[in-house]
Amino acid sequence: MNIKLNTPPKMQRRAWMQQLQKLALFTFGAWLMPSIVFAKKEDADGAIQKITSGTKIQDGRVTLAIPPLVENGNLVVLKVSVDSPMTANDYVKVIHVIAEGNPLPNIFSAYLTPRSGTANITTRVRLADSQRVWAIAQMSNGSFWQGSAETLVTLSACTEVV
Repeated sequence: MNIKLNTPPKMQRRAWMQQLQKLALFTFGAWLMPSIVFAKKEDADGAIQKITSGTKIQDGRVTLAIPPLVENGNLVVLKVSVDSPMTANDYVKVIHVIAEGNPLPNIFSAYLTPRSGTANITTRVRLADSQRVWAIAQMSNGSFWQGSAETLVTLSACTEVV
């Protein structure tokens, strides 16, 4: 009796093991040198440039409240408010939140309409490291306004690329 062994499962297992090995190497490298995982200020600037398409961003009208000292970056309360009448002719279209130290700088974007009533958002985010966080509001007339805050994170979150 001649029994043939099926070789493709071995090849699949081998490929899976190679992927696992690469992931382990990446994780070990990130542990030794976390700067390879976190975004840089240039990445945050690029995300802002992509959002605004080169339009000048004005300071003011946007208030970003974030604790100056955070014990655990897994759960950070963030509040953004924009001074706007929220009428049909003058309202906030989008609020973007950018963090320069997270693996992906653009944390979230919230889309609003005049029916939103107010331009106030409270949420929880993950922060990978101590960093500056920006809130950028795009108004209905096409102008952009920004506010920012710095925070010190003692226990980092987001240590691997998702």
